[in-house]
Amino acid sequence: MTVTRAEIAAAAARIAPHVRRTPLLAVPAGELGQEFPIVLKLELLQHAGSFKPRGAFNRILVAREAGTLAAAGVIAASGGNHGAAVAYAARALGLAAEVFVPQHTPAAKVARIESFGARLVRGGETYVEALAASRARQAETGAMEVHAFDHADVLAGQGTVAREFLADAPGLTHLLVATGGGGLIGGMAAWAMGSVQVVSVEPTGCPGLHDALAAGAPVPSPVGGVAADALGARQVGGLMFPIAQRFVAQAVLVADDDIRAAQKLLWDRFRLVAEPGGATALAAVLAGAFVPPHGACVGVLVCGSNTDPSSVVG
Repeated sequence: MTVTRAEIAAAAARIAPHVRRTPLLAVPAGELGQEFPIVLKLELLQHAGSFKPRGAFNRILVAREAGTLAAAGVIAASGGNHGAAVAYAARALGLAAEVFVPQHTPAAKVARIESFGARLVRGGETYVEALAASRARQAETGAMEVHAFDHADVLAGQGTVAREFLADAPGLTHLLVATGGGGLIGGMAAWAMGSVQVVSVEPTGCPGLHDALAAGAPVPSPVGGVAADALGARQVGGLMFPIAQRFVAQAVLVADDDIRAAQKLLWDRFRLVAEPGGATALAAVLAGAFVPPHGACVGVLVCGSNTDPSSVVG
């Protein structure tokens, strides 16, 4: 397997001084109209507003330990959240950072990246174009790339989410995770290793893992809809895909209206402002896209909060 439990445990120890152990919120059966208990992991309260600092810190710290961290600092391409995480991690570790984002990255995410002191560059219409632009720049500067999802150290860092979640809620039978490029669900599934059912949730407009599992290999997929800035990878990563084939039990799709409804519910019931990608996993429960067996206890990751609050609260 491309990422092991031992590597995830090592990542947890390595990044512990730099990340939050995010809290859980228990939701009893019936509270949201569902017939089974839910436990929300509030990773939207993580530094920089998403789970992404886990992978960013692990990637950078592994390189620093190995003596391979470039003097020029770090560089990344991102739809927004990963860029904010890299910028945050670089500032915390005293490094320069450049972040390339697509032209239409939401203003809230651009502001978040710039608030941490990174040099921000708009590099094309899509994430793929921003990645290409960042790699051209990396060839000039020698900065170390921190890929958003397709690197073993990033996967190991994201896997610490599942390590925490299952340690703090040992009765869970299922984990619902929003999927974009697959670094998060790949890392989480690598930790779970079938001990619980890991379920991928994607918007209908960004069905990357759903399509890859159906095809038996990563394939280009559409990118669109309300959560595309967070979950809009054109193709899932090659490192995570073998993990997903073995340990992701199901891949479901949810509509944009269901994602918006989940955002509204998180605000109305719990006063939590989640971005569309952050509310996508919960949308599968509320809309019935995921129906667990009798006796299930379902963990749902609320994974990001980088959005204009008025889009949720207003």
